[in-house]
Amino acid sequence: MSEHIRARYDGNSDRDLRFPPLPEPLEVGTYDNHTHLDIVDGDEPLSNDEQLNRANQVGILGVVQVGVTLESSKWSADLAAKDDRVLAAVAIHPNEAPLYESLKALDAAIAEIAVLAEQPRVRAIGETGLDFFRTSGADAIALQKHSFEEHIRIAKEQNIALMIHDREAHAEVVETLKRVGAPERVVFHCYSGDVDLAEVCNANGWYMSFAGNITIKRNQNLRDSLAIARKELILVETDAPFLTPEPFRGRPNASYLVPITVRKMAEVLDLSANEVAAQLSANTQAVYGEWNG
Repeated sequence: MSEHIRARYDGNSDRDLRFPPLPEPLEVGTYDNHTHLDIVDGDEPLSNDEQLNRANQVGILGVVQVGVTLESSKWSADLAAKDDRVLAAVAIHPNEAPLYESLKALDAAIAEIAVLAEQPRVRAIGETGLDFFRTSGADAIALQKHSFEEHIRIAKEQNIALMIHDREAHAEVVETLKRVGAPERVVFHCYSGDVDLAEVCNANGWYMSFAGNITIKRNQNLRDSLAIARKELILVETDAPFLTPEPFRGRPNASYLVPITVRKMAEVLDLSANEVAAQLSANTQAVYGEWNG
């Protein structure tokens, strides 16, 4: 288990490890634009096929499998090449970048990410970005910033989406995108900002991807941001196995729980679940292209 993944589980040894039941299926299908099928969770872990089959049963048409290390990025690209329900995103996660012993070693790993990005079913560079919550210290931050800018370069060279991890670094992420030049398609994965950041995304045509934490009562900032987001810029994700929506918070997450988040988004937007799912599908295809194309 990588460093940043281990950190997310620390202190949660008493979690309920049962997978939640299947929710009511969506009538209009949509996509999970950010999941980690390679991260095993639950008292009875589900195989990739089981996870994807469950997702299909409730109206989830496909998923974007996201790499966070060089190893998991290779795994993601390989799965996408084998299963037409899966597209891949590849990157060195911002919390992983400072773990390299030198800039030279980090650049060598990023060069391998660039090679993976040439594969036809790798449709995004991510997750990359800045994280000032788990990374601190001038040297570590410098490696993280260098990694982010190099990933932006690759996304632009390959003309694929940039999937951003932004934690307690909103201003710095925006500054970097404007200074070095953003790719055509930018996604704020697991959107964590407030209405000010949402306005910035609206103005720049950057996508905001909402996860299960939008269902948590204290996260009014997420619901307020969704309410003002341009409809053509919203996406939905799980970040599974993390960020399980209410009422199953703390239990393992999976792509088949997307309908819960879609219905919460519909409530916030005062639209039907069908309308929101259709919009999310159109937006997802605008970012990543066709799953079978």
